[in-house]
Amino acid sequence: MLSALMDGGALTASELALEAGVTPQTASTHLAKLESGGLLARRKQGRHAYLRLASPQVAGVLEGLMSLSAEVGPKRARPGPKDAAMRDARVCYDHLAGRRGVQMYRSLMRKGALVEGPEATARMGAALVPLELDPDTLSGRAPLCRDCLDWSERRSHLAGRLGRAILAQMEAQGWVRREQGSRVVRFTTHGALAFDAAFPPT
Repeated sequence: MLSALMDGGALTASELALEAGVTPQTASTHLAKLESGGLLARRKQGRHAYLRLASPQVAGVLEGLMSLSAEVGPKRARPGPKDAAMRDARVCYDHLAGRRGVQMYRSLMRKGALVEGPEATARMGAALVPLELDPDTLSGRAPLCRDCLDWSERRSHLAGRLGRAILAQMEAQGWVRREQGSRVVRFTTHGALAFDAAFPPT
């Protein structure tokens, strides 16, 4: 049920029961425990109550657990999701994950726009010019930069306010499109070229 909320959306208890393949009563019991444990947040709208992950930190923990479970579960040649599209680019709560997310993180590190921590440097503004994004305009209480261990790549991708803003700007610029009902992020032809130019692979 938690993994069904990794796209940053909100679902009702009934919808989460269907996702988990359990009865509504069973789901309700588990969801109450997850909510009391601070993993879920509830929002009422009209007659319905919607549940979502309580914070980006919860999403980061889940991504890490997915990586860990791949290590201790049945052995597979390649960790992470079997779906090639999910491996390439997906949303991790509110930021870019998968091969593309790791590519961007490593490119920013090579350019000196990110340093260990991670922390943004004075070079970040220049690195994000292709996206027309000024990191100095991003206000909020959440950390500007946070690393998140990628489930499939076993390397860090960028979370935090900056990670969220970059993915939002990629959508606004038409570089990517979110796949309906999925965590998959699809790059447009123009977007893939622009992304590789802005964040060249090694």
